[in-house]
Amino acid sequence: MNKLGQGGFGSVYMGVLPDGREIAVKRLLSTTRQWIDQFLNEVSLINRIQHKILVKLLDCSVEGPESLVVYEYLCNTSLDHFLFDSFKKNELDWKRRFNIIIGTAEGLACLHTSCEVRITHRDIKASNILLDESIKPKISDFGLVRYFAGDQSHLSTGLAGTFISWRSKFSI
Repeated sequence: MNKLGQGGFGSVYMGVLPDGREIAVKRLLSTTRQWIDQFLNEVSLINRIQHKILVKLLDCSVEGPESLVVYEYLCNTSLDHFLFDSFKKNELDWKRRFNIIIGTAEGLACLHTSCEVRITHRDIKASNILLDESIKPKISDFGLVRYFAGDQSHLSTGLAGTFISWRSKFSI
């Protein structure tokens, strides 16, 4: 398997199934209570909601010291690989950028309104927007998602998401 990326709780690898299908495998190593909650939250959500703008869950395993989540593989990796690469960013003309914005907004709207409960992603960033062969977006990484009953507010003042240094992405 080839490593595609690294997250807070593990790595993502590209693999190939015996039938030739390419997959992305998230290998999660932590066993803290927070990690277990995020893992179960992510698997539960993706398993319940199917939408063309959300990454598809294919399988998962919670046996042994590590857990695996198997997703569909998207050949153009994530939006941040295009935005922060001096050569690849030229492939994102304004029409493609607009389509990525609209597609991402459509996926978020699906989470907020098309489900029996309100769902807030809480970690939308370029590395969690994956791009397919046509540069169409799919939202990924549902570990920090929160559910709200129809009569509850989805507004929150608590901090959530992935914290990165602004200076780590941009040279000053």
